[in-house]
Formats: sequence, structure tokens, C-alpha cells
Amino acid sequence: MSEQEKQTAAAEETEAAENAAAEETAEAAESEQSPEEKLSAEIEALKKELGDEKEKYLRLDAEYYNYRTRSLKEKQDAYDNALMNSVTEILTVIDNFERAVSTECSDENYKKGVEMIFRQYLGILEKLGVSEIPAQGETFDPNLHNAVSSCEDENYGDNTVCAVMQKGYALGKKVIRHAMVTVANP
Repeated sequence: MSEQEKQTAAAEETEAAENAAAEETAEAAESEQSPEEKLSAEIEALKKELGDEKEKYLRLDAEYYNYRTRSLKEKQDAYDNALMNSVTEILTVIDNFERAVSTECSDENYKKGVEMIFRQYLGILEKLGVSEIPAQGETFDPNLHNAVSSCEDENYGDNTVCAVMQKGYALGKKVIRHAMVTVANP
């Protein structure tokens, strides 16, 4: 055996002897404790373990609650986005029906049929919670209106919508489409 191997072996033996002595000291200290002290120490250890498990449970419960609320919010957002996309596509059809209703027609039955379909579409929007954004005569609000032109008109006040070129719609408080308007006296 080389000198280095002998030193390593001796160091390991010394360490093993120290560990054995520490274990004997701990066992001796335990054997010196009275049964009440042993029970008290065991109770304290169990209380600590119970506290740790309780903390783990509370953390897990909080994580699950956060996951559940985040999942519900994501599901609601996905539904709202799908609804908004669908309504946006339908709005062009409603605009065309509105134009058809406002044009002159010699066949009254045909005109009544177009008006009925138009009212059905408006009823569908109402059921979905979609409402028209008021614009005509209102003060211009860039959050609701899209100004495409302006004019000077004494009949209207400053920054007042004087003409609506395309109606705007909102789903609850969220704007689906801004109203395209002409603003008087900007």
C-alpha cells in the first residue's frame, strides 16, 4: 500500500470512530431521559411533522384554487372571443339588411319579409348581450366612436356626432365594432 492510501484509510477509520462515539453519546443521552421527556420530545416531533403536512396541504389547496379560477377565466375568455368573432361576421349581414329595409320597394310583402328577418337578427344580438353603441347627437368618445370626417355645423355643439355612417356595437362593456361617425365642430 502506498503512503497516500495509508493516510486515507487512517482518516476513514478516525471518522468512523468519531461517528460511532457521537451515536453512543446520543443513545446515552436518550437513555438518560425520563419516559416523560421522551414522550414530550416525541410529541414535539409529531407536532412539527403535523405542522409541515398542514402547510403542504394549505399550499396545495391554494394552488388548486388558483388553477381552478385561472381555468374558468380562460374558458370564459375563449367563449367571449368566439362570440365576438361570430357577431363581427354577422354585423355585415345586419348592415346589409338595414340598407335593404331603408330602400324603397314596390312589393310590400317582400319588404315586410326583409323587415322580419332584420328584426330576427336584432333579436339574436339582444339575446347574446350585444347592444348598439349610441352615437347620433352624443359627444364624440374615441373609445366608442371612430371619426372618419368632420364638419362645421351651428346646429351641433363642439365635438358632437352629427352623422353615423356605420353603427357600432358592444358586448357588455367591450366594444366589438366602433361606430363610424362624422364629428361636428371638432
